[in-house]
Amino acid sequence: MSFTDVLAIVGGFTVVFHLLKLAWRCWCGFRQFVLSELWHVDLRKYGQWAVVTGASSGIGKAYAIELAQRGLDVVLVSRSDDKLQMIAKEIEDQYGRKTRTIQVDFTDGQSIYVAIAEELQGLEIGILVNNVGMTYSDHFAYFLEIPDAEQKIPQIINCNMLSVPQMTRLILPGMVERGTGLIINISSAVGIRPQPLLSLYSATKIFVTYFSQCLHAEYQSKGIIVQCVAPSMVSTNMTKNIPVNCFVKSASGFAREALNTVGHSSYTSGCLSHALQNIALTILLPDWIRMSPFFIRKLRNLAKASKYDIRECKKTEKLGEKEE
Repeated sequence: MSFTDVLAIVGGFTVVFHLLKLAWRCWCGFRQFVLSELWHVDLRKYGQWAVVTGASSGIGKAYAIELAQRGLDVVLVSRSDDKLQMIAKEIEDQYGRKTRTIQVDFTDGQSIYVAIAEELQGLEIGILVNNVGMTYSDHFAYFLEIPDAEQKIPQIINCNMLSVPQMTRLILPGMVERGTGLIINISSAVGIRPQPLLSLYSATKIFVTYFSQCLHAEYQSKGIIVQCVAPSMVSTNMTKNIPVNCFVKSASGFAREALNTVGHSSYTSGCLSHALQNIALTILLPDWIRMSPFFIRKLRNLAKASKYDIRECKKTEKLGEKEE
């Protein structure tokens, strides 16, 4: 056999391998985002109650309402008691489900979890949604530009990172005892790969991703599913309620599609639109471009321009109000 024949065989196996890999990814995507619309897991099988953190608005509120719509009683956990009471009343009136509210501020750190544990005693909790999260800026910024950094850094770590293992520690033992349970941890597309100018936020979200994947591997054999959800842009208060379009999902639409993927994938973008965006960005913006000084400068200039436009819009609005 000649050297050319060997190269041809190796090349053939390489092509077949990549075609099989592509076919597998296509099947997984089809199952996750198409078949899941037809075949839903009955979420009530995990237990009577679902616990949702950061439930007063955005994705957390949408998850809570969607879970109630699918037949679960819901514990709403967040810092705004007024908003929690309004959402609890909405769930009880529209869907006839029981609710409980727990008012805590996750930026306070370790001290809050004793009170949460007391409130959750005696409940058959089948689903935990670790959604609560915060960012430190409404635009791309260097690490040293974090406002009130001494206070803000521990707040972000407490809220985005500490909350996930601590809430898991409280609820997972009951799931293991019953041999069933579902934990959904909300990460982010900026946690898939490092994102300069969102350094701290990006780092907290990759923690959520890795923790979820490791936990799923550890407890899958005990009947526990740990799903990591890494969305792109969703119209919420955190994203300044950006208009919904083919790239940006509404919170309610995202929660519905993301819950459909339960049982089909332990790691998901949540919806087909976001999955396709992540693939495109991976191809168009490989890490060597994303991490380059040139790209960072361009991103920073874009952020400055956007911030200037926002300020000008606000000035125009104020002038209009004065004229009226």
